Amino acid sequence: MLDITNDIQSLTTFRRRSGDFMKQLKKTKRPVVLTVKGKAAAIVQDAEAYQRLLDIAASADPGEGIRQGLADAKQGKLRPAREFFADFEATHGIPR
Repeated sequence: MLDITNDIQSLTTFRRRSGDFMKQLKKTKRPVVLTVKGKAAAIVQDAEAYQRLLDIAASADPGEGIRQGLADAKQGKLRPAREFFADFEATHGIPR
């Protein structure tokens, strides 16, 4: 839920007190709406909260999941299927 007294701030205030805002973002996990001349101009949020949004988008949109999977492959974030299934079976006590 957006708290308009804390979660909507001017860009000028954000620039002056960026350290305070970073602590707030980490603590609350809520985004902050930054305004310019009274109108919303940008959203700033904690990296962990943003990753959570990406994960939700990936599960809701198969295309997004594929895009993230391809990006992981390009970065070398892969492991053989045999290794995955061996770990999965061991973790869940599934005999071979």
